[in-house]
Amino acid sequence: MADFDNRALSGRSRVADGAIDQGLRSYMLRVYNYMFVGLVLTGVAAKLTSAAAMSDPQIGRILYHSPLTFVIMLAPLAFLLVLSFGLQRMSAVTAQIVFWTYATLTGVSLSVIFLVYTGASIAQVFFITAAAFGALSLWGYTTKTDLTAMGSFLIMGVFGLFIAMLVNMFLNSPLIYWVTSVVGVGIFAGLTAYDTQYIKNLYYEGDDGSAATKKAISGALYLYLDFLNMFLFLLRLMGNRR
Repeated sequence: MADFDNRALSGRSRVADGAIDQGLRSYMLRVYNYMFVGLVLTGVAAKLTSAAAMSDPQIGRILYHSPLTFVIMLAPLAFLLVLSFGLQRMSAVTAQIVFWTYATLTGVSLSVIFLVYTGASIAQVFFITAAAFGALSLWGYTTKTDLTAMGSFLIMGVFGLFIAMLVNMFLNSPLIYWVTSVVGVGIFAGLTAYDTQYIKNLYYEGDDGSAATKKAISGALYLYLDFLNMFLFLLRLMGNRR
């Protein structure tokens, strides 16, 4: 009888684990879907905006050489702050709208890369980034190693990287430009793995629909930023300028 009871308990445990695994896979797929749609919106907005600027010099001057330029640059940051600090107070629908809007405005602000780099090199770097991101995210999802310490170190590295890039705006040093690009790729590659593990650990089977959606949007935002920054730093290193 004891053996029967142990087998029954073991069977129930496997069923519960299977349900959690299925829920976790569904949750992670939702995170990646939100991230993918955000990247698509960013890419489409960037391409359409740059195409409009190239087809009409007047539009180009308004977008890149007028007071509107500063609005275009700062608008994504404003939405990012709203999403980062106000997500828990939003409804799930509002959170989605803010995320899509942020991704679209980011595309508009990054449209200048299509004027600086060739389309072929942008596509090449994008696929390299996608391959690297996929491998790193998969490792972060499957590894049994706790990446918390690495994540803390990398987050501090982001601040150091930002300061170095800010200083180089005044120094305009090619060496600092190259070093910050290499370090930037490394930092956001590491954060891809760390954030994937962090997002995975946030999953809770008992979340209601709204909480699960907002967690998925938050996770998508982390991975979206990792992908986008890794892409931009790789573009600085590998992109062919026009």
